[in-house]
Order: sequence, then structure tokens, then C-alpha cells
Amino acid sequence: MKKKISEVLHPELKDRLEHEIKAMSFTKNFRSYTSEEWYVFIPSFQDPQTGGAAGKVIIHYDLQGNREIFIHTTVIFDDPTLHTSTNAPLVYGIADELVNRLVGYADTLLSVHAGENSYQAEYKQ
Repeated sequence: MKKKISEVLHPELKDRLEHEIKAMSFTKNFRSYTSEEWYVFIPSFQDPQTGGAAGKVIIHYDLQGNREIFIHTTVIFDDPTLHTSTNAPLVYGIADELVNRLVGYADTLLSVHAGENSYQAEYKQ
């Protein structure tokens, strides 16, 4: 017996997520030799105070000896629209894409700050 796989995202939400990810852009702000700060521009969202980036990503490289590096990634969404529960799938999808683009597939501990959509995850190879 074959099992059918169902789409988790509603087709409209999936199209919206694809649109936001496709048009997403970044600006890097150098912090130190062990960390980076990226401003994230998402077409439908923005910082309500400045009208600028919808959020930022802080990547901290925890150097443990000569070979081991552990990465801590923090995503902060400033647009309050992304803090509502109806946009939770967008927050998860955008944060996942940010990790894939900015950190790659390295091991990282992810913290997402988005109001009631905040969560933590661990990405392991």
C-alpha cells in the first residue's frame, strides 16, 4: 500500500513564501572576526520605525580549538506583522532559508525572535 504525501502549506501560502524568498535581499554589516550581522530585506515587510530592513541575522562563530567551530545564529524580525500566529509558516520558511543561504549546511543553533512565533532549533549535518 502506498501512502500519499500531503502538502503541509496551503498553496496560496506556499506561493507567497516563494515570492518573499525569491525577492529577499541582504546587506552585511561587519561586527568582528567571530561574528557577522546581516540586515534582511523582505518585500512585503519592513521595520515600522525606520521603514528599512524587516529583520537582522547575527551569526556568531564559536571557535573551539583549531578544528571545531560551532555556529550560533540569531534571527530577529522587527516587523510586527511577522509576530502574529497567522504568519508563523512564513517565519519558519524565511528563517530556514536564511540559515541555508547565510550559514550553509554547517551545524548551527538557531534562535528566532518573532513575537509569539519565536522558537529555537538546531541544524546538524
